[in-house]
Amino acid sequence: MTRDIVLEARNVSRQVSSPEGPLTIVRDISLQVAAGESIAIVGPSGAGKSTLLALLAGLDLPTSGEVWLAGVKLSGLDEDRRARLRAQRVGFVFQSFHLVPSLTALENVMLPLELAGRADARDAAGAWLARVGLEARLGHYPRQLSGGEQQRVGIARASVGRPAVLFADEPTGNLDSVTGERIAQLLFELNEGSDTTLVLVTHDRTLAARCDRILSMDAGAIRA
Repeated sequence: MTRDIVLEARNVSRQVSSPEGPLTIVRDISLQVAAGESIAIVGPSGAGKSTLLALLAGLDLPTSGEVWLAGVKLSGLDEDRRARLRAQRVGFVFQSFHLVPSLTALENVMLPLELAGRADARDAAGAWLARVGLEARLGHYPRQLSGGEQQRVGIARASVGRPAVLFADEPTGNLDSVTGERIAQLLFELNEGSDTTLVLVTHDRTLAARCDRILSMDAGAIRA
């Protein structure tokens, strides 16, 4: 059975200004990602991996080319509508966790649901924290949690809205190898169990090898 395409880039490039003139960070990239697929984007520092991720997620717009997310052309939306689409269809997991320090673990996970007006925010957030093994940490603040626990809160927050695509930028980069392996296992379990597409930026070749497909970037382009 052919799976639907949930993410597509068509001849996408991104240029920025520099003292030496225009600098191309992402160069003429085209790709398709199917629903439920897992892909890894690998390459050296400065290859353009995080910039490509931001373009695919609608956090930034390409200088040329088009990105389609869940069947919607991102450049056809203003920033408010792009933000609404991200809230409905996208989850993010970051290397540096990005939790709100003044909110408990439960409140951090509730936040996207409350912004979406979900009446079941507390119950859903509690269920997801239990799913990532943090049912005993609901009332803890980020400063009271280990790095691995903070990343599990981040994964629960990213997944609680059941996104079509989960973007993870170096999700194990700040963790020791044992904790990183647990986080990786959790990401793949969610990818397989929820049919959520996983797009992963990583320097870890072992982690990348667990994905359905690996895209290697160098100097802003995808290399065969």
